[in-house]
Amino acid sequence: MTSVLAIDDSRTMREMVSRTLSAAGFSVTTAEDGVLGVEAFRKARFAAVITDINMPNMDGFGVIDAIRKGDVNRKVPILVLTTESGAALKERARQARATGWIVKPFDDDALVDVIRRVTGTLPE
Repeated sequence: MTSVLAIDDSRTMREMVSRTLSAAGFSVTTAEDGVLGVEAFRKARFAAVITDINMPNMDGFGVIDAIRKGDVNRKVPILVLTTESGAALKERARQARATGWIVKPFDDDALVDVIRRVTGTLPE
């Protein structure tokens, strides 16, 4: 089963992402901030990471940076899922080597399609 790590400080958003992706056949691990997300990432192998930008303890840019400079799975697709839509933030995410940007609220089918595309997973 393809595993995805979803990092967001909003419990509601974590539950929505988890429910949507689980229903599509993905295994989802969640974390409530960037520090816990990076710890989870170091302990397991994920096919993709979804991260919010604005979070306590470590923001999404810190998450991207930690994963890209880490020792394991540095090329994992990282999708930013946020309410932010400013061009400067999108450019900063691109410079940090994020794979893509999704604005909240997300469309369930679109999220599943993007995760399938970046992980190379076929529909079940």
